[in-house]
Amino acid sequence: MMSAPLFALFALMTAVAALAVLWPLSRSRVLKGEREADLAVYRDQLAEIDRDRDGGRLPPEQAEAARTEVARRMLAADAARVADAGSKKGGDSRRRAAAVMALVIVPLFGAGLYLYLGTPDLPGAPLAERLAAPADRGDVAILVRKVEDHLAQNPNDGAGFEVLAPIYLRLGRFDDAARAYAQAIRLQGPTALRYSALGEVLVMAANGIVTADALKAFQDAAKLDPTEPRASYFLGLAAEQDGRDADAAAIWSAMVAGAPADAPYLPLLKVALARVEGKDKVGAAAQAGAGPAPGPSAADVANAANMSTGDRNVMIRGMVQKLQDRLTAEPGDLDGWLRLARAYKVLGDTDKAKSALASARTAFAGKTDALARIDAAEKDLGLGG
Repeated sequence: MMSAPLFALFALMTAVAALAVLWPLSRSRVLKGEREADLAVYRDQLAEIDRDRDGGRLPPEQAEAARTEVARRMLAADAARVADAGSKKGGDSRRRAAAVMALVIVPLFGAGLYLYLGTPDLPGAPLAERLAAPADRGDVAILVRKVEDHLAQNPNDGAGFEVLAPIYLRLGRFDDAARAYAQAIRLQGPTALRYSALGEVLVMAANGIVTADALKAFQDAAKLDPTEPRASYFLGLAAEQDGRDADAAAIWSAMVAGAPADAPYLPLLKVALARVEGKDKVGAAAQAGAGPAPGPSAADVANAANMSTGDRNVMIRGMVQKLQDRLTAEPGDLDGWLRLARAYKVLGDTDKAKSALASARTAFAGKTDALARIDAAEKDLGLGG
């Protein structure tokens, strides 16, 4: 049975459709009224002419000419009125046919089509009843809503957040997934897998950029399990995005060497490794005969691991200064300015990091894309204000 509100809605829609069809057909009545009004005006004009002639205000010749013109117009209007009356019968028939079509045939056709194609016996499914019913595994939205309602009443259920996080991820709700993973870590305890999953969600939310929060999550994962492949891959990606291709190559080379032959991530690793090794070859060819590159080499990175903390900091600051000097001489390297700002931020020199971004803005003034990247880096590094 069709519900009363639904029936009323369909009836209203039908009435509106019928009105849209029948409204133009009422034009003949409007025309008839206009013709009667014209005849009345002409009669008044004849009477006025007679009064002006009898009162001496209008010469007889002009009065006669005016009466002739008004009489001609009256004859034309009367002929049109007679023609309308003659066609009235046929017009009424057409209007009645159109009214029957609009008010009867169209609704009956629509109802028949609904009975043939629709399911009028299908019971209603309000959201409250769907939530109360047993979960249908095909209805992801209802499953998510059930888990969300459960977590609202049981906010300390870490397992529920861990179940919900990957579902949010598949639905493209990256911010919700990140919050769910963070809650799972807080309630279930930190693990390398949870930290790396959180970092991956943050990267996806940033359109593939390894942000500072994502980098910290991967670093925390690597501290708990240095062999966790997802964390290692993204640490290499972070190095590549910072312009440290040698570090990225070292990380990914070690992963390839230690990965099982059937590891599903091996193809991705090999593509990434070939990419950074290709950059190194191009960079070496471009700087042939121009002296050593301002950034660290693979040997520099290996030697830094065996240094004391103080010596390592001296070496890092020396490389950063080399990068600063090169950019001062050749300010057209946007990636270099962004690396320099990040390096100063890591070293704790916030003022120098801001100064590097300011110099980049000066070098790329008027270039919208470059300025957008600088603004994004400033936000990512927390240097705004």
